[in-house]
Amino acid sequence: MKKRNVDLVVLSDVHLGTYGCHATELLHYLASVKPKTLILNGDIIDIWQFRKSYFPKSHLKVVKKLLDFAAKGTKVYYITGNHDEMLRKFSDTEMGNVCIVDKVVLELDGKKAWFFHGDVFDSSVHHAKWIAKLGGLGYDYLILLNRFINFILAKMGKEPYSLSKKIKSGVKKAVKFISDFETTAAEIAIENNYDYVICGHIHEPKVSNIENKKGSVLYLNSGDWIENLTALEYNKKKWNLYRYDAQTEKETVKDKEYIEMDAQLEQQLVATLFFNKKIV
Repeated sequence: MKKRNVDLVVLSDVHLGTYGCHATELLHYLASVKPKTLILNGDIIDIWQFRKSYFPKSHLKVVKKLLDFAAKGTKVYYITGNHDEMLRKFSDTEMGNVCIVDKVVLELDGKKAWFFHGDVFDSSVHHAKWIAKLGGLGYDYLILLNRFINFILAKMGKEPYSLSKKIKSGVKKAVKFISDFETTAAEIAIENNYDYVICGHIHEPKVSNIENKKGSVLYLNSGDWIENLTALEYNKKKWNLYRYDAQTEKETVKDKEYIEMDAQLEQQLVATLFFNKKIV
């Protein structure tokens, strides 16, 4: 498969370890790009909902591929989110080309870009975490139900339907939360003289110029790999919102595309991510 050279790729809300994660599709995408810098903007591994009984091979292959990028020279920033907040105890830790951080500011062709997950704006995450976790579990099963419904619709020759998007668009509080989230992120970015603010968390992919009395900023959200299957790409001074399209995907991802970790390294990886044990 021919790879596209890209200056920067941003992924968020992959939620590895959940039923809703489209790991296979993400593998196709990762096999098609060769980024100089990779930003993993939170909720890559869903530690909140981690089950020992459910972590498919395709999900592990995504982890291996991300490590493969780092091994081949890509600078990887793993920004912690709320679903992988357990990794925050390792914040500012560097392992080769991999750096675990809570946020990062990079200069892109003379402009400042502020990357962070976005859960800091979500009061339910901080003040009613058990409700947030319960909602996350419910969302995962909703996506599983939605896949079954879309399987039936496809057999009937009808277009797929998104239950969660219908719910979000029909609930005024959800619509207001997304709008407030974007406005708040933009206002803080403008206050700090950032040119770009890049978030995840709300599963709403978007590229939009937001203005207020103090200035303007380009707001970007990388979306997710549960429903939207989106990523952000920065190359040759331009941003692009990538959307995975299964209809145009012709190549098959093969095992040889991914780094084969020896047994000891794989055990260390699992221990670090899921059982909070440091790599020694």
